[in-house]
Amino acid sequence: MPDELDDDQLSGMLVHGLRPATVTLADYDPAWPARFETRAAELRSILGERARLIEHIGSTSVPGLAAKPIIDIVVGIADPDDEQAYRPDLEAAGYDLRVREPGHRCFRAGEAGESVNLHCYPPDDVEVHRYLAFRDRLRADAADRELYEATKRELAQREWRDINYYAEAKRPVIFEILARAGWREP
Repeated sequence: MPDELDDDQLSGMLVHGLRPATVTLADYDPAWPARFETRAAELRSILGERARLIEHIGSTSVPGLAAKPIIDIVVGIADPDDEQAYRPDLEAAGYDLRVREPGHRCFRAGEAGESVNLHCYPPDDVEVHRYLAFRDRLRADAADRELYEATKRELAQREWRDINYYAEAKRPVIFEILARAGWREP
């Protein structure tokens, strides 16, 4: 995603356009890791060796953290821009393309309560490493986990022109936490 979002930039990336959103957080559900494992097995079957990595990311991957009940997954695809190499197989399995930007595709699958966001990046992309570093920091540090949850709860009280603005509003605290984890932007 660009550093600062605006409606025109988002409209260029979002396959279905901007969608007004409210955020509903749920307390941590110990079933979330199993939901990830089920989807990961499905993705291994669909993509085979095209999936260089499959990782559970986002708040549902952090025990004890409240989250939107949507499982976020990152898949390492050699060239996400070469959609014909993998998109038809994902769509046949019910994954709907939502975001198209250079080096990144995001798909959505599942019904309400069972939703999945699937982010496809090259396996060594900085975003993949950032997602994993952030997840691991939240898993290991209760104070940062509490700070992040408090930030999300505060932001969830607003209505958003699109869910991506909610994600963007979390960036300052995400980068604050990443800095404490020793993360350095390349």
